[in-house]
Amino acid sequence: MIRVLLADDENLIRTALATMLALEDDIEIVAQTESGEGAVTAATEFAPDVAVLDLQMGGIDGIEAAPEIAVAVPSCASIIVTSHGRPGYLKKALSAGVRGFLPKTTSAATLAEVVRTVHGGGRYVDPTLAAEAIGAGDSPLTPRESDVLEFAADGATVAEIAARAHLSPGTTRNYLSSAAAKLGAANRHEASSIARRHGWI
Repeated sequence: MIRVLLADDENLIRTALATMLALEDDIEIVAQTESGEGAVTAATEFAPDVAVLDLQMGGIDGIEAAPEIAVAVPSCASIIVTSHGRPGYLKKALSAGVRGFLPKTTSAATLAEVVRTVHGGGRYVDPTLAAEAIGAGDSPLTPRESDVLEFAADGATVAEIAARAHLSPGTTRNYLSSAAAKLGAANRHEASSIARRHGWI
């Protein structure tokens, strides 16, 4: 029996996944949670074989939770299921040790097969997402440029971005200008939008 942990902050989706996976003879849902932190705690408590994690949840996301789960339960393989299948997220997930990455449009039968695949030591990446990731290339942004663009995504002022990033306003402006230039954007808001579209922030 493959013991599965589900983490998704959308209750309807999480319970639907649990119901569908529970129909499989060889899969047992041992825990459900609505946050990345909850996933790490539940993994430590229940020692699942596979953790199925939503990418974007409140607090830490699925990509951040995966390595923490791996430390707590080294035998547990993580799968990211997301409605935000951008190339940058796929690359971050693979770098974090995630063994499966697929969109929420995937069928229940495919998800069950992916659970079996990663439990058996294999990997699975949705072919369409893999092709997009190869085509998109790597992010041209430095980690600091990515940080300030992420803080700029909600229309924050330079002073607010500087405070969030623990930088001076002058240094923040330099990072924002550099990021905008690299992305061919007219301003920080456009740069943030471009970076988000590619999954680089």
